[in-house]
Amino acid sequence: QVQLVESGGGLVQPGGSLSLSCAASGNIFSIYTMGWYRQAPGKQRELVARISTGGTTNIADSVKGRFTIARENAKNTVYLQMNSLKPEDTAVYYCNAYRTTLGRDYNYWGQGTQVTVSS
Repeated sequence: QVQLVESGGGLVQPGGSLSLSCAASGNIFSIYTMGWYRQAPGKQRELVARISTGGTTNIADSVKGRFTIARENAKNTVYLQMNSLKPEDTAVYYCNAYRTTLGRDYNYWGQGTQVTVSS
């Protein structure tokens, strides 16, 4: 079992920056692919960024060049640095931990943190 706790959301003006953090419980953080997803009102949850156990990143086209994902295994933490924020980035952002082994998927979610981009 993995518990995830996000922090760092809030209200920011367009063009501003925010940094999200996700702290994971347990001592096996390093074996999980970590991701950030978001869900805006009336829309489906979508992948924002993902980082593998080896550090390979996958960034959604809509945020490429503006958002960066990083992980610090020693602190069981994954980060999402968001720059040049736009109103359309407004959503609840969720942290995700995922791994698959022997044909079984392990998928965990945080409770979410609200990001609002507005003037």
